[in-house]
Amino acid sequence: MSAFSDLFQALDATTKTTAKLAALSQYFQTATPEDRLWCIAILSGRRPKRVLSSTLLRRWAAEAAGIPDWLFEDCYASVGDLAETIALLLPPAASTRPLYLAPTIADLRAMAPLNDAARKAHVLAQWAQLDTTGRLVFNKLLTGGFRMGVSQKLMTRALAHATGQPQPDLAHRLMGNWHPDTSDWHSLIAAQNPTADSSRPYPFCLAHGLDGPPQDLGAPGDWHTEWKWDGIRAQLLLRDGQVFLWSRGEELITDRFPEFAGLSAPGGNTVLDGELVVWGNDGLPQPFQALQKRIGRKTVPKALLASAPARLLAYDCLEYGGQDLRALPLAQRRQRLQDALDQMPSHAPVLAPPAVPGPLDWANWATQRQAARAHRAEGLMLKRLSAPYHGGRTRGDWWKWKLDPLSIDAVMIYAQAGHGRRATLYTDFTFAVWDGPTLVPFAKAYSGLTDAEFRQITAWVRKNTQQRFGPVRQVVPELVFEIAFEGIQPSPRHKSGVALRFPRMARWRQDKTPAQADTLAHLNALLAQYG
Repeated sequence: MSAFSDLFQALDATTKTTAKLAALSQYFQTATPEDRLWCIAILSGRRPKRVLSSTLLRRWAAEAAGIPDWLFEDCYASVGDLAETIALLLPPAASTRPLYLAPTIADLRAMAPLNDAARKAHVLAQWAQLDTTGRLVFNKLLTGGFRMGVSQKLMTRALAHATGQPQPDLAHRLMGNWHPDTSDWHSLIAAQNPTADSSRPYPFCLAHGLDGPPQDLGAPGDWHTEWKWDGIRAQLLLRDGQVFLWSRGEELITDRFPEFAGLSAPGGNTVLDGELVVWGNDGLPQPFQALQKRIGRKTVPKALLASAPARLLAYDCLEYGGQDLRALPLAQRRQRLQDALDQMPSHAPVLAPPAVPGPLDWANWATQRQAARAHRAEGLMLKRLSAPYHGGRTRGDWWKWKLDPLSIDAVMIYAQAGHGRRATLYTDFTFAVWDGPTLVPFAKAYSGLTDAEFRQITAWVRKNTQQRFGPVRQVVPELVFEIAFEGIQPSPRHKSGVALRFPRMARWRQDKTPAQADTLAHLNALLAQYG
């Protein structure tokens, strides 16, 4: 299985983890080193830069298939995936060749400086040589919309099977700012002692949502509790006189948070894990909206630095004095964390998070959890004191004990079809609340219902559409839904004046009429209480 299109087909044909693991392991054993490296890059989000617009691809595909644009667009709406639509509509190739990954990406990059006519000729030549699966994969490389149903954890498991190296070591090697342009298979994967990379973070330890009574976890003395903050999970690396700030999404965000520049490593090279927040004068994190002002900026003006100062609420120490501490129990890592914080200068933007008050017992923690929003937190984190720092999501040692979400009843006023397997269903809805006699839109949501409910709603939308705006349908305002959300904040960009954090449909309120939906005044009351 050296052809990448064969791997894609094997992964797409099964939902079984063991089958995907076997296909990936075989690929990593038989493909060329260059293809293996690019496969890892794609599966970890390091995709080649897109060189063509979807508008051009759709036009060229319709011409190649010999169909009018409107028919192509209808097919696209039905299939829901541009790459798949093109692959299905193109006429069969006279002869085909396998698709290998590295040469194909090199060909795509060579198209970047060409004019549209030359790019079109190149794309048509590729389509003419590939079978349906090869075309699908080639199109996904063109569009950048690559999903193969493979998690980072499954990929590292397959690499471990193929290479005989420990999975945690491979997970660590694949973190950080590497790219196939600057790395090769040997230095990244095969070398026994690769040169240490000062900028490389550790794989993040992730928590599961608590799905039972906390008392079932055992004695409270075995657990450490802390607030679950609503910020950006981050690792702060202080190594070799340099500062690196990484988000959980493996994005290097140091330049967006200049507060951390110039920090020195207490006790030698140090890595801290924590939550990046904007810190207020009231000694509490500010709502996530304040942090959003900082996220998208490459340069931060002085006024914003002063009004939205970033701080890392450090709750774990992964490296101290150049020593990897992840295998130590949390209780010992927290001792090292305190040592590191004690040595930080007073002006350092690194803080020990405020402690959860009261005695160490489940009853007090349950009470504190209910008051979490007063601390601008989402609930509590429960961490086993004897646990090492796992890479990824390992069940049993870290738990999220979140507050029940806020909710409001709203009327659906717009509907739009979904994508992929839900392309034939209306799944993306806009909701409104009453402001006097007027319905005011305030949120969009697309998750939370079953496929059976989406099918039922789709049939209703088709019968109750009032107007069409491209793919969007304005519908009769009759259906009421309970909208759950994690937070609420003011927003001048929305007509309602508010924005919700993680809105989703908790249930379809078939027991309610539109007149019984909530009001903008109710939303504003929630904003005053929790915003």
